[in-house]
Amino acid sequence: MKECSKSIVRRSSNPNFIRKYFVGDGVDIGGKPDPLKLYQEMFPFITSVKTWDLEDGDAQFMSSVSDGHFNFVHSSHCLEHLNDPSEGLSNWIRILAPNGYLIVTIPDEDLYEQGTFPSTFNLDHKYTFTIYKKKSWSKNSINVIELLAPFLSLCELVSLNLLDSTFRYELPRFDQTLTPVSESGIEFILRKRTVKELSDKGKFTSGVQPARDLKFHYNQYLLDQASMKSFNSGNPPFCDDSDL
Repeated sequence: MKECSKSIVRRSSNPNFIRKYFVGDGVDIGGKPDPLKLYQEMFPFITSVKTWDLEDGDAQFMSSVSDGHFNFVHSSHCLEHLNDPSEGLSNWIRILAPNGYLIVTIPDEDLYEQGTFPSTFNLDHKYTFTIYKKKSWSKNSINVIELLAPFLSLCELVSLNLLDSTFRYELPRFDQTLTPVSESGIEFILRKRTVKELSDKGKFTSGVQPARDLKFHYNQYLLDQASMKSFNSGNPPFCDDSDL
């Protein structure tokens, strides 16, 4: 159903989606049935978002898109339709600019397929997904942690969430994505590391000094901490249980 639409209220209440993830020029892979572009004004730092679907080319390869072309890549419920999800992710990361974000939503196998594969709710699903299990009931199950592991030298895993806050576990087997509220999925977000970050083998602050009027505040934090330590010298913390 309208899985991208269901995510909008949740995402618009998270400042990271507004300030970091949906920033600049992006692409919405597989988004034609329910495009992110419908809600562009709710994420004011989006410059543009291209809706990519079958007529634009195979989402597994994105062969017409140059490396590092987009500031963010979004995909809602497309990865499970690819013949090779790992190759798809590799190319989605390829077209992402350094320091850009890849935001992907996929169905969770227990919340969506609910113990039956091939899927009776969507016959085109080629794989099921779970965050991590030792064993799955699905013969085509993919552990998301294992799927992402090969890319985590090039990318930082920013977020990995089970989207079950509106899932009703007390219901019998039923495709809850048919309802207006249930996402029944997994969302993961990767940030593509910069060349400097890869070279430094870590993500460090820029080292740029703040303006003079801000230095007063930062230095006062240091002075306040020093004063508290001096005042409490010889008195270990959280040991005074005398009456107030």
